[in-house]
Amino acid sequence: MANTIHIDVVSAEELIFSGEAEFVVLPGEMGELGIYPRHLPLITRIKPGAVRIKTANTEEYVFVAGGILDVQPHVVTVLADTAIRAKDLDEAKAEEAKKQAENALLNQNSKIDYARAQAEIAQAIAQLTLIKRLQNRRKH
Repeated sequence: MANTIHIDVVSAEELIFSGEAEFVVLPGEMGELGIYPRHLPLITRIKPGAVRIKTANTEEYVFVAGGILDVQPHVVTVLADTAIRAKDLDEAKAEEAKKQAENALLNQNSKIDYARAQAEIAQAIAQLTLIKRLQNRRKH
C-alpha cells in the first residue's frame, strides 16, 4: 500500500476511475505531470489530453477535456470537465468534430466564437492522439 496512491477521475456525469495506482501521468497547463505516491500537495488546471493511470496489473487511459487536478500525498483527484474512457472514444466522431470546428473557423460569414472553435479542435486532436497511441500499442 505504501507504493500506491489512490486515484479518482470524475466528470460532471460520473465517476470514471477510482482505485490504487503506482502513478498517474496527465496534461497540465504547463506540460505533462507525473504524480507518484507521497507527492507534495498541488492544485492546478489540466488541459485536453490523456490521463495515463498505471495500476499493478495494467495501464488505464482516460481522455479529459480539461479540468482541475488536486494532489494530496495519498490521493489524486481529477475533476474533469468531460472525461471519456479510452475504450469509449470514437475516432469517426472526433474526426467529424475536428472538421466541423475547422470549417467554422474558415467560414468568414459564420458568427463563431473563435476561442470555442479552437478549444473544440484541441479536444478533437487530443482524442485522436490518444486513439492513435492505443492503436499503435495494440499492433506491438
